[in-house]
This record gives sequence, C-alpha cells and structure tokens, in this order.
Amino acid sequence: MIGLTAALVGVAGTLSAPVLSQRLMARVQRDQFERQQQVEEAQWIRERRVAELDRRRDCYVSVNAVLRQYRTHLMKFLWLIHKGEVTPEAREVLEEARQAHHAAFAEAQMIASAPVLTELDGMTMALSETYRRTMCLEEGHPDPDGSFDEIRAEIRQLWRRWEGMRDVMRADLMVDTGR
Repeated sequence: MIGLTAALVGVAGTLSAPVLSQRLMARVQRDQFERQQQVEEAQWIRERRVAELDRRRDCYVSVNAVLRQYRTHLMKFLWLIHKGEVTPEAREVLEEARQAHHAAFAEAQMIASAPVLTELDGMTMALSETYRRTMCLEEGHPDPDGSFDEIRAEIRQLWRRWEGMRDVMRADLMVDTGR
C-alpha cells in the first residue's frame, strides 16, 4: 500500500509539474509585464512633466521679455511727451510693444499656473492703466493725478511689481528665487 501510494504521488507529481511550472512561469511573466507597464507609465508621466515645465518656462521667458519691452517703451514714450517730441513712429513703436504684450499674455493665459496668472493679470491691468493715463497726458487731457512725475513713479512701481511677478514665476518653475 505504501509503495502504491508513493508511486501515485510520484506519478501525480511528475504529471502536475509541467502544469504547475507553466502556471508559475505565466504568473512571473504577468508580473514582469505589469512592472514594465508601470515603469513605462512612470517614464511617460515624467516626460510629460518635463515637457510641461519646459513649455511654462518658455512661456514665462517670452512674457517676461515682452513685459519689460512694453514697460521700457512706455517709459520712453512718457519722456517724449514730457519733452514735446512725440512722433507717429514713437506711437507705432509703443503700439507694437503693446500688441506683443497682448499676444504673449494670451499665450500665458493658456499655459501659466494659477499663481502666475494672478500676478500676470495684476501686472497687465496696471500696465493698461498706466498706458491709458499716459495717452490721456499725451492728448492733453490728463487725469487729476496724471502728471508726468506721477506716471513716471507709477512706471517705476511697475518694476517692483515685475520683480514680485518674476519671483512667482521662478517659484512655479521650482527655481530658487534667491530671496
């Protein structure tokens, strides 16, 4: 009886070994496939994050440069008003800077993070108001507080505001602000 039982266990083991090893191999392969999919998904997510960060950085560089140019041209135009030397070419240069700002801002509205967009909105509104006040001064209908000196001080304040906006952009890009 013992011999027969041993023989049956041996035969059953011999017959079931290929089935069990095939199942174990299938499980190992399935686990490897799942791990490979997880690695590929993690890599894809990482690549998306890097691409998004690059896109935001390029956008911030662009809007930053355009804002600086617009502010500079606005200050130059204000000085031309002060000197009484405004020309159609000077108006055109300022208008081109203003339109470039609008285009860069429109792009930033689709790409920028919420904190950066909040800063950009504030900066854009301040620039628009300074532009309006400058044009009123140029047309000879200045606001009650729209003198050359007051608008010049406002433009200088825009520089400090720009520094704060730049810091928010750098923080969004995970760059040390150095402050």
